[in-house]
Amino acid sequence: MCVVPRKRLGLHFNFTVALVALVVTALDALTKAWARHELANHAVHVVGALWFRLQYNSGISFSITPSGTFLTTVLTVIVALAVVVVGLQAASGAPTIGFGLLLGGGVANVLDRLAATPHEVTDFIALGSFPVFNAADISITAGFLVLIVAALRGERLIAR
Repeated sequence: MCVVPRKRLGLHFNFTVALVALVVTALDALTKAWARHELANHAVHVVGALWFRLQYNSGISFSITPSGTFLTTVLTVIVALAVVVVGLQAASGAPTIGFGLLLGGGVANVLDRLAATPHEVTDFIALGSFPVFNAADISITAGFLVLIVAALRGERLIAR
């Protein structure tokens, strides 16, 4: 009888991705709560072209697709779930940070959208004529950039 060792069937779970995502989600929630309270009646000039100005977004990041709240909500939830499934299996190093930022920003915006009535995301960072955005949008963009750089450098994004 030939005995062959069984390969483990468990999935790799990267707790650091979850931790980064949790921190991003918490920081985003705090900044949005601050913005809804402090910026409800007036904008604040920070420096140069940077303003804090409260705005609500029924579309996706950076005010893309400004209408269709229900469809946008469903699509963002589906994308967030896909990122959770893939991201929690991230390889160590830059992919961990990239997926953590991406996941944290996505979850933060989904939670904000689901908690609000109507289902809109709180945006408050205005930079010149660029669409108004929030900390979660910055995190999503930074996460994508980190993952793109890691992929271009030949790093494995998912652990085996």
